[in-house]
Formats: sequence, structure tokens, C-alpha cells
Amino acid sequence: MDTRHLEYFLAVAEELSFTRAAERLLAVQSTVSSGVAVLERELGTPLFIRSTRHVALTRAGTELLPQARAALEAVDRMRSAGARATGRVTGSLRVGMLTNLESLGLPAIFGAFHRAHPAVELSMRTSPRGSTGLVDDVRRSRVDVAFCGLASDELSGLHAQVLRRQPFVALLPAGHRLAGEESLALADLLGEDFVDMPVGFGNRKVLDDWLRAASLRRRVTLEVPDLSTVPAYVAAGLGIAVVPEQTAAGTPGVASASASASGNGGVGNGVVVVPLAERLVWELSVIARSEGRSPAVDALLGHLARHLPSAD
Repeated sequence: MDTRHLEYFLAVAEELSFTRAAERLLAVQSTVSSGVAVLERELGTPLFIRSTRHVALTRAGTELLPQARAALEAVDRMRSAGARATGRVTGSLRVGMLTNLESLGLPAIFGAFHRAHPAVELSMRTSPRGSTGLVDDVRRSRVDVAFCGLASDELSGLHAQVLRRQPFVALLPAGHRLAGEESLALADLLGEDFVDMPVGFGNRKVLDDWLRAASLRRRVTLEVPDLSTVPAYVAAGLGIAVVPEQTAAGTPGVASASASASGNGGVGNGVVVVPLAERLVWELSVIARSEGRSPAVDALLGHLARHLPSAD
């Protein structure tokens, strides 16, 4: 029995979708479908109930699922033992990425990892649900290692190394009535239109959760997919924003409230950064499963820990 066919079966069983299983495995959907069909012929029974809208496990598929997991885990342990014996790390790694991570210098860090472990294949992806989606991808084994911007209490049961802790700040268009304030409470901003990321992205979830806990509401009128572009939309007069401090750092045309009040900083058509009165913090972490990790995952986590010091 080909272990690849068991991998295809397990992915479809967990995703209940041949399309999502193929995306998870970085495979063509027809390959996954044919692999499952071969496994069904070997076992002499259907494993899935298929329709145009729905995929479900048959009774035989339900019974096979824990046995397939155990078999693949045993194969992984054998591969790990072999890797430890030879001292050579092999395999593939799926890394979940966020936008706006330029300050980490990740291309150089991953380049050094590739030189140290040339037999490890790297692939990188984002999630349309941002950090929330990436955490779910790690929990469901769609991704091996991911960068995420959720609070530590959202990462229970996972290995997590906190890389950055940054306060949130308000971004206002230059000339805004509140641009000269030394600090602003969130309640002062709730009558404004907001520019933000889609629901599920880490920075938005932190702010939305805080507002919900305080029984406050705001109006998000523009959602953008890349956090680094938020200042430009604010500068264009499409709203204000509350973002992690690093989003404003190094952005052309962005200045502090004190610079705006004094007439300095060249922000006539730019954005003004104003600190928040509330202590609202964004955390950036690198995460992986706590158990059952491959040698390649452990090698990457160790490499990242050496090159990206923890914020703790």
C-alpha cells in the first residue's frame, strides 16, 4: 500500500473536500482523486460519499481514519529516526506568511536555512483569513510553521515564540481635527470611518475583541488585504486607522503628532501618528504544533529562534 494514497485519504477526510485537500498537499486535484480511488480498489470498499456539493466519509472510511493516522505517524517516526541517525534533515516544509514582515529580514534568514539544509523543500503561502486562518492551518496540519499576529491566549496547545510586542497607534490624515493631540482614547475615534484589514486578520481581531469587551462599536468602511498599504489609504482621506506601531514606521509622509503640531515633518499630504491612551498590544509569533513535529520543522524552529530573538 502506497503511503501517498493514505496521505491523500487523510487530507480529504480532514478537509471533507478534494479541492482543499489538494491545496493542502500542493497536489493536483486529479492526482488526489485517483490516489483515493486506488486505495478504495485495494480495500474493496468506498471510503467517501461524493456529490457535487458534499463529501462525507462512509462507515469504512470512518473506521479507516484512525488507522491511517497511526500508520502515517509510524512512517514519520521511522523517517525521523533515519534523519537523526544520518544527521541530514530532509522533507518539505509549508510556511504560513503574513504581509508587512519586511523588518524581520526573512529572505536572508530562509536563505541561510536553505544553505544549511539544502534537502528540505520550502513552500510559502498566506491565508485569506490572515492570522486566524494560519493558526487553523497549523492546527489542522495544512501548514507546518506560521507567523501570526494573534494574542498568546489564542495559541493554546501550540508551540509559540513571541517575536514582537508593539503598541497600537492611531493613523490620521494630516490636517485632521485630532492630529495635534498628544494621545487619543479609542472612544474619541468611534465616530470616524476606519480603514482596516478583513475580519480574521490578527491586528483587526485584537482591536475588534477589545472594542467588543468594552461594549464599543466602530465603522469599518474600507478593508484592504495588505497592512503596509493602510497609511496610504488614510493619507488619501478614506478614513483613519488603528494599527501596530511598525505599520507607520518608515512609511513615507508619516509623522508623529508632535511634528504635525509644530509644522515639521513634511506631512502636508501624509499621515500623522498619535499614541493611544489605552495599552493595546499586538504580538507577532512564530507557531507550530507542539507534538508530532518532523526533524525539518524542528530544524526551522531552531533556526528562527537563533535569528529572531524572542520578545519574552
